[in-house]
Amino acid sequence: MKLALTGLLLAAAAFCLALGITLPLLEMERLFVLTDRPSLIDVVAGLWNSGDPLLAAIIALASIVFPAAKIAALHVSAALAATPPDRHPAWARPLDRAVGIFTKWSMLDVMLVALAIFTARTSGLATAISQPGLWFFAGSALASAVAAWLLTPTPKQPS
Repeated sequence: MKLALTGLLLAAAAFCLALGITLPLLEMERLFVLTDRPSLIDVVAGLWNSGDPLLAAIIALASIVFPAAKIAALHVSAALAATPPDRHPAWARPLDRAVGIFTKWSMLDVMLVALAIFTARTSGLATAISQPGLWFFAGSALASAVAAWLLTPTPKQPS
């Protein structure tokens, strides 16, 4: 049952991540006339094209590559959890450590997007309203965090 719920959460996390990076994250209205609805991919492409490749790379890594790698590692970890420990391949132990690291940094991507929205709202030059991409992105982070928690082995109590 626990493994089935983990699989469902991971499928939902992957689906939500795909929507979260392609749908608009926020609507920014500047000077009551100009309106932008950028997706996460649009933000990265805009930074890259405007001459900020380092910032574009950092945001792409933290908000696109890292969450996708986290979900992929959790999928593999869930598949391994369904097999007996003595049949795990040699690379399974480092993967378990990687999943632990991913879990500790699992909300970095959401914090980065929230910081961008906060900056837009407090600049005084624009109003920012959240859009569906933000909610799907946050849903992906939450679903993958719960899946990682479900995959974490519970220590056995001494009898």
